[in-house]
Amino acid sequence: MLGAIGLLFCVPWLGLAQSIAVLPAPTVTMPAKIVDGNSPGVWIDGDLKIFTSTGNPLAMKGQGLFNLSMDLSPFVNPNRHYPIWIEAVWRDDDGTLYGWYHHEPGGICGGKLSAPKIGAVVSTDNGETFHDLGIVLESGDPINCAAQNGFFAGGHGDFSVILDRNREYFYFLFTNYGGDPETQGISMARMAFDSRHEPVGAVYKLSREGWTEPGLGGAVAPILPATVPWERSNADSFWGPAIHWNSEIERYIVVMNRACCDRNWPQEGIYAMFGEELANPGTWTAPTRILAASQIGFAPGYYPQVFGVAPGETDSLASQLPRLFIKGTSKWQLYVTR
Repeated sequence: MLGAIGLLFCVPWLGLAQSIAVLPAPTVTMPAKIVDGNSPGVWIDGDLKIFTSTGNPLAMKGQGLFNLSMDLSPFVNPNRHYPIWIEAVWRDDDGTLYGWYHHEPGGICGGKLSAPKIGAVVSTDNGETFHDLGIVLESGDPINCAAQNGFFAGGHGDFSVILDRNREYFYFLFTNYGGDPETQGISMARMAFDSRHEPVGAVYKLSREGWTEPGLGGAVAPILPATVPWERSNADSFWGPAIHWNSEIERYIVVMNRACCDRNWPQEGIYAMFGEELANPGTWTAPTRILAASQIGFAPGYYPQVFGVAPGETDSLASQLPRLFIKGTSKWQLYVTR
């Protein structure tokens, strides 16, 4: 179908079937020299603005996804949580821009490793400057300086955020890198919509008992547990989930990395899964590989995300023919149907 190069897969859902085909497309590259993490976008006064980060936030802007150029780099004040990676944004009806960031504290394990945290920011000038609202998701597990994955000694990070269709909760999909092996992997948390102004202490992690554990220090029950935990040199786990609502199939789609099975997180492939209810991830489909590492064509091949191409579409809203980006480069178009 249309020269598909990836795996076409169909998953039954309540009598229906969703499918994704990965198709070759002309290469599009974001203008930032380095794209390191999920790169969220928002439409402001007819322009698409996309943030990315290298430990310092960067911004790109243009009339659409295919007309981007570098924009003024935003500054986060106070700067107590640098290095910082802004990985999700959402714009309120009054123009207020809310964002969420991945922070990697220094000085952990003699500076050899880090343990990320997730924080919140807000902007009233369209993302030229952000005010740091503080950390909202942090692991309560002890630091493990014996971790052999090459980067992290624990922590929560590499995430995306989406607001549900009823505007009741913001949902966080993040990676838990430490603690008991059975708690590691892709996890979830949520925050009430009305708490967006004062998010610290308002985020609750998904546990075995439901959305009950505090964002700061609480326990998690991963929706996709690691097969081999992150403290092992041969860690095998999904990580870096990027979620969007797909209007064509009226389902959420999550794309993610899979690290396997050696030190420094070699990429095994890009995976996708479907979901209808954010509050009930146990009903989501199992992840299915849509691209093998060998099909990506460049290393390390991290940070997949789907980006809609029509006006108003972003990394959190797309329709039938969005682009698949990996580390800021798109050589693929998705064909989403049911």
